Amino acid sequence: MTLNSDQIVVSSRVRLARNYYDLPFSNVNRPDNARLCVERAQKALSISADSEGFSLYNLRDMNKMDQLSLMEQHLISRDLLTHSEVGAALIRNDRRVSVLVNEEDHLRIQAMLDCLALPEAAKLAFAAEEKLAEVCDFSFDNQLGYLTACPTNAGTGMRASLMLHLPMLTRCKQMGNVTQSVAKLGLTIRGIYGEGSEALGDLYQVSNQVTLGRTEEELIQAVTAVGRQLIDMESILRQRALSEGLDLPDGVWRSFGILSYAKQMNDAEFMAHWSNLRLGVTMGIVSVPLSVVDDLLALAQDAHARKFKHSNSDLVSTDQARCVIIQSKLSTREV
Repeated sequence: MTLNSDQIVVSSRVRLARNYYDLPFSNVNRPDNARLCVERAQKALSISADSEGFSLYNLRDMNKMDQLSLMEQHLISRDLLTHSEVGAALIRNDRRVSVLVNEEDHLRIQAMLDCLALPEAAKLAFAAEEKLAEVCDFSFDNQLGYLTACPTNAGTGMRASLMLHLPMLTRCKQMGNVTQSVAKLGLTIRGIYGEGSEALGDLYQVSNQVTLGRTEEELIQAVTAVGRQLIDMESILRQRALSEGLDLPDGVWRSFGILSYAKQMNDAEFMAHWSNLRLGVTMGIVSVPLSVVDDLLALAQDAHARKFKHSNSDLVSTDQARCVIIQSKLSTREV
């Protein structure tokens, strides 16, 4: 049983690091420069209400829950939150493209799509970059390529990454060997929210580690090739587990039951049961649309649950609100 890529690859993302040629790198302590970067990006992307228009989010004008909810949707990074006084994001109205302003670099342009679609994500990211460059040129060296605040991002300035759901590789304790093998290819494996984060829900980000000396096409091909290998490895282990008896289906149904009827649940417990449910859905054990399960990945996280609790006065805790959200989605089977 070789699964389809969308049953293991949750999303594809391409991120470009860019800096304006006429400004010093990092705007953390330079509020005037930070404001200029926002103004340039806003002018370049011509904010509008249609699906391809962008909306501006100044972090200093947002409360903590709204900031975190953007991070839970992977529309902004954890690092941007640490620069909330100057940080901003221009997010395309269809949520496929976001431009992070005043993070480590002046701009981080990212495009994210469902499933295995790195070339398509790259096309979206480079289209946004082209618009941004029309207002002001980026810092570029003929030998080194694009110059960035962190030397490991110099060159193409591109990170191509796949978010993969790998529960069986995790349970069979193979992720250590996988991480070492991937590192030899110039790639790295991180947790759900990137560098320094845990692999909650058995979710891993596979991305290129360096950007200098390789073309954009080579980086996309390398990450895609490793992604396909991990899909095959995970598929073999899932087939083996399914043929060995009732342990796998039993675990899946237990998680489905808890998600369907629990009255309170913390974030860590939710992620563990979510992983079991997604595994069961992709293997045909439980009949729930995969889109519903993947929607819950953001909707049942802490910030989203807190916001839901605040808008529903009869809920007494975030953990209770999380269960209401989960059960509403599972009962309606929204697609």
